[in-house]
Amino acid sequence: MNKRVICFFILFFYALISVAQMSVKGILYNSSSEVIPYVNVLLKNKGSNVVITYTFSDNNGSYQMQIPQSGIFTLSFSALGFKTKYVEIKLDKESPQMLLNVTLQEELLQLNEVIVRSEKPISVINDTINFKAKFFTNGTEQNVEDLLKKIPGLTVDAQGTIKVGNQEIEKLMVDGDDLFEKGYKVLSKNMPAYPIEEVEILNNYSNNPLLKGIEESDKVALNLKLDEKSKRIWFGNLVLGYGLVSQNRYELKGNLMNFGKKNKYYFLTNLNNTGYDAIGDVQNLTRPLRLNEPGVIGDNATVTNLINLSGTIPNFKRQRTNFNNSELLSLNAIFNPTEKLKIKTLAFFNADETRFFKNSIEAVNVNNVDFTNAEEYQLNNINKLGFGKFDFTYTISKTKILEATTKYTIGNEDNRSDLVFNGLSTLENLKNNNTLFDQKIRYSNNFKDNKVFLLTGRYIQEESPQQYGVNQFLFEDIFAISNVNNVKQTINNEVQYLGLNAHFLDRRKNENLLEAQVGNEYREDLLNTVFQLLKNDTTLNLPLGYQNQINYQTNDMYFKGKYNINLNDFSLINSIEVHHFSTSFKSFNVTEDQKSFYINPSIGFKWKINAKNKLVGSYSYNTTNAEILDVYDGYVLTGYKFFQKGTTDFNQLDNSSIVLNYELGNWSDRFFANAFITYNKNFDFFSANTFLSQNYTLSEKIKIKDREFFSGNTKVDYYFKAISSNLKLDLGVSKSNYKNSVNSTDLREVNVSTFNYGLELRSGFKGFFNYHLGTKWSTNSIKTTFTNKYTDNISFLDFTFIFNSELDFQIQSERYFFGSLVTDNDYYFLDFNARYKIFKNKLTFTLTGKNLFNTEIFRQIAISDIGSTTTEYRLLPRFVILKMEFRF
Repeated sequence: MNKRVICFFILFFYALISVAQMSVKGILYNSSSEVIPYVNVLLKNKGSNVVITYTFSDNNGSYQMQIPQSGIFTLSFSALGFKTKYVEIKLDKESPQMLLNVTLQEELLQLNEVIVRSEKPISVINDTINFKAKFFTNGTEQNVEDLLKKIPGLTVDAQGTIKVGNQEIEKLMVDGDDLFEKGYKVLSKNMPAYPIEEVEILNNYSNNPLLKGIEESDKVALNLKLDEKSKRIWFGNLVLGYGLVSQNRYELKGNLMNFGKKNKYYFLTNLNNTGYDAIGDVQNLTRPLRLNEPGVIGDNATVTNLINLSGTIPNFKRQRTNFNNSELLSLNAIFNPTEKLKIKTLAFFNADETRFFKNSIEAVNVNNVDFTNAEEYQLNNINKLGFGKFDFTYTISKTKILEATTKYTIGNEDNRSDLVFNGLSTLENLKNNNTLFDQKIRYSNNFKDNKVFLLTGRYIQEESPQQYGVNQFLFEDIFAISNVNNVKQTINNEVQYLGLNAHFLDRRKNENLLEAQVGNEYREDLLNTVFQLLKNDTTLNLPLGYQNQINYQTNDMYFKGKYNINLNDFSLINSIEVHHFSTSFKSFNVTEDQKSFYINPSIGFKWKINAKNKLVGSYSYNTTNAEILDVYDGYVLTGYKFFQKGTTDFNQLDNSSIVLNYELGNWSDRFFANAFITYNKNFDFFSANTFLSQNYTLSEKIKIKDREFFSGNTKVDYYFKAISSNLKLDLGVSKSNYKNSVNSTDLREVNVSTFNYGLELRSGFKGFFNYHLGTKWSTNSIKTTFTNKYTDNISFLDFTFIFNSELDFQIQSERYFFGSLVTDNDYYFLDFNARYKIFKNKLTFTLTGKNLFNTEIFRQIAISDIGSTTTEYRLLPRFVILKMEFRF
């Protein structure tokens, strides 16, 4: 970042924080001169209902409010059980501070006769924090994701992941009902924001209602509450967009909804070729991962593909490189035929045709091996995915629930690449089909106060066959055979899983929690691979050592116990897992069986030092069993010049970990800081013994001793009331060391470290103008027989202008700097979005421009323990698209 840019940021910050400080503070009492905590204090301009700022009184009844400007104001003090009191104040340069103690009068509320309607921007009831959307939005929000970015304490990253503080949410519900589970990005990226009246944050959330207040939950969920006019009616929106003075760009998006008391319907569609990803990580929809949750088993029982052809750019906005033609359709319905029965159905279909372009130069220099490879790469993917889910929940009684979930997924991919490798034209073709059937049944019984019994059964069957072909033969040095002009790799990968788990939870009167569970999980993996050397379509050879026919079976019989001891503000968590593994490995004419027994203990604590300071820590020791992709015994072609194989033997891996987390303040406070430290020690781990040559790579997994990983991260969040802006600071460091072997029988040590720091500042003005700026620096280094190091920077500056209720304008700018590049190491991007509402809440026109500087390519360097790779990516060219939105 040059000096002019640094000076700009310094002057900008100085101008913001140099605003004259006006403030009012005091103590709130009742008629008996006792302090009143948690009183809601709102500041408004005299004669206006617009809230300028707000605060709450603390445990001692004290409040303090920074006021951004001078003038005559109205302060309102409200709390449940007290009459709202209004006080007029005047602040100016001569008297910028005021001490104001207030006495509130008690008010008896007959709740069965009086309806209390509150217009507090924020209210807190037990574990629920409620935000009135209208107090935090300015009308520029197009979808739920845009709305949530405005809610204090919520963050939405570039991938659409939603976090409360530093924790990702469990689910995103609409009027109390969940539509997409962990695949909530489908909802947040597509559902319009205008019908949302309130956003609820549900702390200590339990997915099973019978576990509420019993399980030790730190999960967080969001609930979107609709306004009354959007309930029990069909409504929605339709967006049509087409490119102007640019290539053929289009967008079609529609939402059709009806959220009734008994039945709910949500249908959406999204078609576009503008690079927009409307679904996020689809795996979170089809295979949500919930580990260590009562009643959940089998979430990690899935097939892992050996070959993947895909294109991504690390640390870069995917929308700029996503040459897509995407079609999405989702049909959701929730039925309540009776008070006891709830049925949820989901039908999801996504088809996407993507293209990816890159040119790269790989420089390898390790153990006297020195060569350079050049690639010109164009990838075309056609992906289709169909997913169906049927949820059945029957409430037998207030204490008994029966749940059944059936899922079926079918997908296929047709991937083709046009590759020029060192001047040699090479074509790749990969066909991948996937089918998944998943059936889960769970019975919950709250048979006694604070005692719950869960019984869960699950069956999974998944198949993922792959057919891969390369029209060149680069392996003359490996296979002594002539006339070969192409190769093929066929893979059949299947898994069957059957699990049964019984889980007992007992929350004692002293708040101690006892958990015990017993279960059995059986998994069978089939991996058959056939590697062929061909001349045209004729198979010439099936090389020995390059074929696999494996049946790998594991049976895990286990007991898990856990006891939480609560001592006021201190909790001690002790747990133990006892596993008995039976493993069978069959390959061609070889059969091996093994039985193993191991114990995984852990101990942790939670310490609430005071209302503002919390410390959490844990230590655990784990032994894990190897999976099929760790042990297969024949080489598999996983890329046009890459072969991989497993260890060919049974393995168990031992590791230990230490985790510490310190919080200062609460995420909803003006000031919040979080420090997270983790240390992992792998006593055994899988590394690789690799042989490199210019035309091929042979890599074999090996089990070796001792690997360490350390990571530390600190986040600071502070809200400047004087300038209505939120500051975020982020500091992180990680270090790891491991060993591997490259073109040698000797092991070498590799040390990897990263260091990053950054800041963001986002305003929350109610007026004409708002801003959002930030910068992040990242230093990466690898040290082995050589040392490689570089520092990159990403900065952005966004502005929002709201001229009136009909017209708003947004502009986003980005700068990328790569210290590893000698030339062309700066890249700038500029986007804009202008919206004009012709008929309020009915018809809106939007003009969107992307990549206005028309940056066509993007270069960066990636370093590794064998050298470095300089890659040039093709970007979506500049385009402008005109969109029309109609609401009905």
